[in-house]
Amino acid sequence: MLLRRMMGLALAGASLLMVGDGSAVAHRAATQSALSQIERGQWLLKERLGTERKVCFANPNSFIQIAHGPAPCEQFVVSQDSRQSTVVYTCNGHGKGRTTVTVETPRLVRIETQGVLDGAPFEQEYEARKVGACS
Repeated sequence: MLLRRMMGLALAGASLLMVGDGSAVAHRAATQSALSQIERGQWLLKERLGTERKVCFANPNSFIQIAHGPAPCEQFVVSQDSRQSTVVYTCNGHGKGRTTVTVETPRLVRIETQGVLDGAPFEQEYEARKVGACS
């Protein structure tokens, strides 16, 4: 009898995990939709302290993990509306982060990101402007 109850609880837990996974997939798809208004191309990222750098973004989702670059990370949408997305992400072995992207126009974006990269904390704010095509 006890074994049956334990098996039932285990199955219930497994089904919740499966539902949770589906939800995360739906949230990831929603992020791409929210960021789809951002134009692809070369962008000038200007930090609050004045440091500038040019970055080529072939995928608007790249704005989410600027500090971690192209590392394979699992992303989850925390909140989203027509102008703003907040996403948390985890990169196994390299840290994690939380990024809020605010779309002013398809060519002007504000990015606030913080987290841990290879054991060191980071916090950055950027104004990003599209400057042309990737070269």
